[in-house]
Amino acid sequence: MSRRLRRGAALSSGVIALALLAACTAEAPMPTPTPTPSFVSSYEAPPPFDLAPLTGEVVPVGSATAPAFAAKIDNHPNARPQVGLDRADVVWEILVEGGLTRYIAVWQSDIPDEIGPIRSVRPVDPAIVAPQGGIIAYSGGQYRFVVAMQEAPVYNAIHGQRDTADTIFRGQNAPSPHNVLVRATQIVAEQSALPAPPQQFPFAESLAAATATKEGTATTRIDLRFGGSATPAWVWSADTQTFIRYMTGGSPDRAAGGAQLTAVNVVTLRVPVQVIQSIPTVNLIGTGEAWVSTGGATVAATWSKSSLTDQIRIVDANGVAVRLAPGNTWVELVPLTGSVSFSRPAS
Repeated sequence: MSRRLRRGAALSSGVIALALLAACTAEAPMPTPTPTPSFVSSYEAPPPFDLAPLTGEVVPVGSATAPAFAAKIDNHPNARPQVGLDRADVVWEILVEGGLTRYIAVWQSDIPDEIGPIRSVRPVDPAIVAPQGGIIAYSGGQYRFVVAMQEAPVYNAIHGQRDTADTIFRGQNAPSPHNVLVRATQIVAEQSALPAPPQQFPFAESLAAATATKEGTATTRIDLRFGGSATPAWVWSADTQTFIRYMTGGSPDRAAGGAQLTAVNVVTLRVPVQVIQSIPTVNLIGTGEAWVSTGGATVAATWSKSSLTDQIRIVDANGVAVRLAPGNTWVELVPLTGSVSFSRPAS
């Protein structure tokens, strides 16, 4: 066989061998490696929740649907201790005649069966309750003050009216006129179609994250002077992480159940007060000096309110909204003629 034929035969054999090798390779697919994870997440999505609109506290979904229930609460010495005041979400303290104060207390997240004693309304009250809506309970008042309240966007529950015959009554808690009590949960049930209030203050997610806690000056005591007969104080308690309230004279201020009144947040606003026809008249439409005390510290701020239905806006020196801690709040409307002082820890 010639050399050329032998070379051709060899090439043909090589091609055949390569074809057979390719066929065998195609029949055996490459194995697919199984990945081994190097990290396994343990994260579990938190359950859904709502925030209570007046306290900023986490509550179960759908549980914060009740309307706000406000009441004008008596603070005369003969009216103490008040019923249900320790369970209020927000309490506003306001100067009235004789150098005394009264409260507008507001419940929504925890409404007692009974609250009181209630007394008559004053000119500033519509500006306090209008932004939250809901219900306001009171014992009456001068005609002009009652009309102003009835014109506000709230349901008026007034002692002595036909619609409150079963819900507002005189109790045995104190001598008249300091004994008008209210069946609060019953009125709320009767007015269940009213919507829940909008959030009234900005809230941080925790006490530690609140503006005053993070940025404020350490505060051990807050002394307030509304008038000659009203000089309450708040003292910081590291044990309870709240400010504890004391009455004029230094006695613990307690609710009817025996619990001393406390506040997670104490918001102090300096407000102009003009005496009109013998009635101290607080002007809450405008702007002024403010302090917010939370977490044992106080931050200076400025308050403003543009209209009857606008909420109070509180900002720091940089114009940033001051955030409260989740929990209850007392708002102290201290007259410009009164005084506010803050005690610092001893150095």
